[in-house]
Amino acid sequence: MGPGSFDLYTLGWSLVLQPMPLVLLVAGVFLGIVFGAMPGLTANMGVAILVPFTYALSPTAAILMLIGVYCGAVYGGSISATLINIPGTPAALMTVFDAYPMAQRGEAGRALGLATTASFIGGLLSVVALAVFAPVIARTASTFRSQEYFAFAVLGLSVVAYVSGSNLVRGLASGLFGLFVACIGVDLATGYPRFLMGMPNLLSGVEFVPILIGLFGLSEVLEQVYSGSYKKTPTQKLQRILPSIQEFATHVWTVIRSAIIGVFIGALPGAGATIAAIVAYGQQKRFSKNPDELGKGAPDGIIAAETANNACTGGAMITMLSLGIPGDSVTAILIGALILHGIRPGPLLFSQEPALVSSIFIGMFLANCVMFVLGICGARLFARLISLSKAILLPTVVVLAAVGAYAIRNNPFDVGVMITFGFVGFLMERLSIPKAPMVLGIILGPLMEVNLRRAFQLNRGSYWATVNSFVKSPTALGILIFSIVILLLPWLQRRLAGRKHLGSA
Repeated sequence: MGPGSFDLYTLGWSLVLQPMPLVLLVAGVFLGIVFGAMPGLTANMGVAILVPFTYALSPTAAILMLIGVYCGAVYGGSISATLINIPGTPAALMTVFDAYPMAQRGEAGRALGLATTASFIGGLLSVVALAVFAPVIARTASTFRSQEYFAFAVLGLSVVAYVSGSNLVRGLASGLFGLFVACIGVDLATGYPRFLMGMPNLLSGVEFVPILIGLFGLSEVLEQVYSGSYKKTPTQKLQRILPSIQEFATHVWTVIRSAIIGVFIGALPGAGATIAAIVAYGQQKRFSKNPDELGKGAPDGIIAAETANNACTGGAMITMLSLGIPGDSVTAILIGALILHGIRPGPLLFSQEPALVSSIFIGMFLANCVMFVLGICGARLFARLISLSKAILLPTVVVLAAVGAYAIRNNPFDVGVMITFGFVGFLMERLSIPKAPMVLGIILGPLMEVNLRRAFQLNRGSYWATVNSFVKSPTALGILIFSIVILLLPWLQRRLAGRKHLGSA
């Protein structure tokens, strides 16, 4: 954002502190904590369902509310992880191991206080990283040509396929299906319709937001109903919640290390907060003076997991804002929200919409502050909310999903798209096929196609000249080679493991 950044931040504060954006930010954080605290109601679901309802809002108010939901939901998962031994979101997976045992000792309030404070500090440190690194990356990316953009898109799909699970083939298949969905509609270069399947409504392509609502909203409801996990859950009594400064100061290196891990992993396309928490927890076990205590109610286990997963939010926003490549599923949905308001994330965003960018930075900061206040003051309320029966909540989610899908274009066809992708997402869940590569494929598909075609046009349609242009670009060539290495990593790891096994036999 360069010269004049102080003035831009002043303008950003003036935009954020307007009554409507500020109220929506606070409401977003509250709703996010509720979605995160209730097992099965994830951050993806909350953001995806609320996107259509932001259509009538200004871009600033809309993105601030969704950022609030994002930050609140990542933290909210720790509440159910602590009180009922169920991670409210996948990001709280590692929090369970120490927060629940601590709660079982009668220290549920202390566990929640540690999780809330760690989430707050991790989130703030990630905002600092976002404000420092995103403008630098955007300035560098503004010099990229078509070759570099195409290579970055390939890298994004490669990374998300690799980190999506043990089965690389399923991750790649999911990404390729996303690319196929992105190709539906009229070819912008030739005007030729593609994959319409006899449906004129597909001429303009498949609307992105109904896809997201189906994949992350309706499919989760179907999964909950199918598995029968919608019973009322008990809660615990809470004592003192706010931790002392002295207690937290003893874990300062845990916080710093976990925050760095969270920001770095968050910036990797598709990696997400769950992986960040797992890595940070593993590193804490390695560096801890009492590693055997982890998993038995150790404070540093809670702090490591919650600092890392909340630091992931700012890290994911770095690549989303500066490159237009989402760091996780939620930032993929945020890209859809910005596009809905006529704004395309990427390097040009920093020069075309600097006030919006500064308001996003400030909004992330305020969202974490609001999250901390609500988390400390409203812990008992959220503890009661998670005891509500999902037999009431899940039908409400379905109604909101249908209304949201219809509201985008006032077209019943979009409700059909939402339902279709709801069942697609449910089947993917049942078959252990990751959804993140598919979403990234839908987002990156147009970016890949446009830039590859532009490279062909600049080389007068010559295949060899186009390939040569990639070879002559050190950045593009390096990124493509790195992408291939990432895809070959599972095979290389299996080969090395096999050799070690033979050597030890």
